[in-house]
Amino acid sequence: MSSSAIRPAAIIVLAAGEGTRMKSATPKVLHEICGRPLVGHVVAACRELDPRELVVVVGHGREAVTAHLAEADPAARTAVQHERRGTAHAVRTAIEALAADGVEAAGTVLVTCGDIPLQTAGTLRALADTHAAEGNAVTVLTAEVPDATGYGRVVRGADGAVTAIVEHRDATPEQLAINEINSGVLAFDGRLLAEALGRVRADNSQGEEYLPDVLTILRDAGHRVGAARAADHRELVGINDRVQLAAARRLLNDRLLERAMLAGVTVVDPATTWLDVAVTYEPDAVVQPNTQLLGATHLAAGAEVGPGCRLRDTVVGEGAVVRETVAEGAHVGTGALVGPYAYLRPGTVLGQKAKAGTFVEMKNSTIGEGTKVPHLSYVGDATIGDHTNIGAATVFVNYDGEEKHHSSVGSYCRTGADNMFVAPVTIGDGSYTAAGSVITRDVPPGSLAVARGQQRNVEGWVARKRPASPAAQAADAALAATERKPREG
Repeated sequence: MSSSAIRPAAIIVLAAGEGTRMKSATPKVLHEICGRPLVGHVVAACRELDPRELVVVVGHGREAVTAHLAEADPAARTAVQHERRGTAHAVRTAIEALAADGVEAAGTVLVTCGDIPLQTAGTLRALADTHAAEGNAVTVLTAEVPDATGYGRVVRGADGAVTAIVEHRDATPEQLAINEINSGVLAFDGRLLAEALGRVRADNSQGEEYLPDVLTILRDAGHRVGAARAADHRELVGINDRVQLAAARRLLNDRLLERAMLAGVTVVDPATTWLDVAVTYEPDAVVQPNTQLLGATHLAAGAEVGPGCRLRDTVVGEGAVVRETVAEGAHVGTGALVGPYAYLRPGTVLGQKAKAGTFVEMKNSTIGEGTKVPHLSYVGDATIGDHTNIGAATVFVNYDGEEKHHSSVGSYCRTGADNMFVAPVTIGDGSYTAAGSVITRDVPPGSLAVARGQQRNVEGWVARKRPASPAAQAADAALAATERKPREG
């Protein structure tokens, strides 16, 4: 926050509504877009203004909303609106909660809604600055929209002051032609707000106390009601149903992608690429189509991810390549190769230039520098050293039916195809294991471990047990051809 910016005395976030049109057991404000609940986006934007107090008014599903706030922003206060009796009543609930703790909201007080996730700190700051510069009692954040159907129209006087906010159903034909709408976000003089809230009445068809009535009360008392127009009306889109939720997700994702590309990330197909707000990146990272980067995922310089990846809370090191992969809580080292069709589960750490190849699943395992697990394998609860090669179709058998156990494979080892390592076992440095082996005991360094039955051929078995079968006919033909071959020498 710059030294010249207005520091609000309080910001009040209204988040008590039920959101019946969402048709969900989840409170509306806890529905997520881009890795954060709606109310979380709002609180994060508000926090950038460094308000002295941040109060979230909760009601429906308050236990879940309060739990989220306690984790996401422990410094935020909550005020419970036990009965939803309108927006003015909700604000009064917040003011009374502050007063009960001996806090007077004297100065600029912003009121916003917990279901407007695209509002930015810059727009809220501009509202607060305009409010202070014009000396208004109230300043309404407005927007020019292409279609104002359903919104309250902002009626201005000759001096630009707001003379009325008229709901759509009450508007005259002339007022319906106005495209400047009330966003529901306002800045108040805190002392005047507290006084006016006590005069709001509920003598309307809904029996509720409406916050816009405060504007009328203060204007009638001779105070100025001003307006600050948002530069982009899309910031002020409220969420009432899942159609609007999806539209907001698309808008926010586009904003995040633009930020990434301007920071030096190549996004090959923005239409099929999705980012969460906590994703970070370095210049020259490349994101191929059909990729989701979620949670606290980080792409280092020169990393290439995609196509077809879904990474959550995963670090991709410099120059690493990850293709057609699902990863969660993994760390992919510098220059490592992953995929296609790999699954990296939490706790997976791939070292520098390591490889987790096609149809490889890893979990809670550390893979050393230059080590390769190329194909069709499961590595769970294991440590593998440097420059080791794990044969195709290998399984680290880590679960005995009750507990998980850990296995270790040393550096410069070569394990055969179709091995089973029954944990806990340790394979020493420089060791080899034979294909098809089930390893149940430790292997000393430099040893060859063979754990399989000796091969035995039962000749003529097919002719005796499967006579006249295609296999028997093929065998007969092969034997006849062998007998017709001239003998050497």
